Amino acid sequence: MSSDSPNTNVERLRIPRTIWALGFVSLFMDLSSELVHSLLPVFLVTTLGASALTVGVIEGIAESTAMFVKIFSGAISDFIGRRKGLMLLGYGLAALTKPLFPLAHSVEVVFTARFLDRIGKGIRGAPRDALVADVSPPEIRGACFGLRQSMDTVGAVLGPALAILLMLWLADIQLVLWVAVIPAAIAVTLIVTGVKEPVHAPSEHKFRSPIHWRALLDFSSGYWWVVVIGGVFTLARFSEAFLVLRAQQLGFSATWIPLVMVVMALFYTLSAYPAGWLSDRISRTKLLVVGMGLLILADLVLAQSSSAITMMLGVALWGLHMGFSQGILASLVADKAPEKLKGTAFGIFNLVSGVCMLIASVLAGWLWQSIGSDSTFVVGALIASTALILLLLRNQ
Repeated sequence: MSSDSPNTNVERLRIPRTIWALGFVSLFMDLSSELVHSLLPVFLVTTLGASALTVGVIEGIAESTAMFVKIFSGAISDFIGRRKGLMLLGYGLAALTKPLFPLAHSVEVVFTARFLDRIGKGIRGAPRDALVADVSPPEIRGACFGLRQSMDTVGAVLGPALAILLMLWLADIQLVLWVAVIPAAIAVTLIVTGVKEPVHAPSEHKFRSPIHWRALLDFSSGYWWVVVIGGVFTLARFSEAFLVLRAQQLGFSATWIPLVMVVMALFYTLSAYPAGWLSDRISRTKLLVVGMGLLILADLVLAQSSSAITMMLGVALWGLHMGFSQGILASLVADKAPEKLKGTAFGIFNLVSGVCMLIASVLAGWLWQSIGSDSTFVVGALIASTALILLLLRNQ
């Protein structure tokens, strides 16, 4: 991964309109999803009586399912030469699940809704990332991924902030969850009206399935190192639901718990585009080192937190680590992927990340319930340190 030297001739290039359209789609869907996600762990624990381990299992299965599905949607988008239809299917399915959350009266219904919602995320994720890679000039690819990620996280700020305002007004979690239906519908409308894609030739290999093991031979060792390091890093990144549970543990009321997601997403938003912009000018891996270091600090602060101030410091560091890692990893995948297999490349990367996310969230829930909440964050810091060491060894 040490060959990712940036191109300096970037100043006069503009970010394409399709990237902006995808950014607004992400903004509205994330507003909807994070409004739900900021209240869901509390809803599960306090209203439906779920345990921390149950929350971990639900979140781990839900998030990993999204990543598993990406390998199929990414490869299929390469095979048929089209991305938009799969994106519309994925965002549409996620929008249709939103009414299930306020209607839920059992853990099983929440699990079903979360599972279907994440299948939608999985269907849309790799084709969307591949479309960003398709339309982004290589010289400003980091900025394009950073902009879309940053707009996504604007929605992640607005969603929990709206949840706080609605809880102050309505004081009813299930009533507030109904509001998430509206921005999800807007996101689907924007895909239909605003997203344009370049015309691709369908795969030349029409006699074989879109996913074939021989395609793996087309990927370089540099790509596989991105996959390995990204996977280990994901082991340290359990679901943000545990940040919400930590806030509840420290005495935050149901009304103010979404503030955790607001702070995290705000720092994510403020750092994602600058990190992407910087990655076009200096080594992407150096910025990824920063991201891993920030996650280690976040975990250590959260493990020791005993007040709202230290809790929010840890959450802010968590948001910064996201800004300095997620768009960078996506840019590295795009850099290392074969030109005609970008969807497949994102699919494989997310499949590995999905396995690791499932393990991470179940492990986090087990540690929380069996040993204590502090141990969840300490183990996260140890795993993040392992990913950092691997990255440093790779670039020696």
